[in-house]
Amino acid sequence: MSTSSSTSNDASPAPAASDSTTGYVRLVNAVFYGHHGVMQEEHRIGGRYEVDVGVELDFEAAARHDDLTRTVDYETVYDFIRRLVTENEFYLIEKLAYRIAHTVQEEYPDVEGIEVTVRKPNPPVGGPCDRAEATYQIDNPSREE
Repeated sequence: MSTSSSTSNDASPAPAASDSTTGYVRLVNAVFYGHHGVMQEEHRIGGRYEVDVGVELDFEAAARHDDLTRTVDYETVYDFIRRLVTENEFYLIEKLAYRIAHTVQEEYPDVEGIEVTVRKPNPPVGGPCDRAEATYQIDNPSREE
């Protein structure tokens, strides 16, 4: 048994100036009840909507310093999703995915990319179907060097 002591240091070495780091912050399967769809019955009765949001960003500084202000706050993103799904009525899930993505981009303009998927379980398509889904992506060209 070794008796030598070691000190623990949470500070990781900084990447070299030429290193580029990227990470993803994701919310997976946030579920809400909303009133969206082309059919009037969907607006009247409503239904379940499932949303995934992925944000691509360099969160090296946030991780190294354990600092929420240097990354995407997924509680804030969840609130955007909740409000957009529950306080609006859109015909298309494509519109919902688009609005969520652009709301996230407005709040976090320096992220490298955003991907939003909106799912509608058991869509009214005239037969068995597990879900309809729409995925919308934003690649932030202003972040590219």
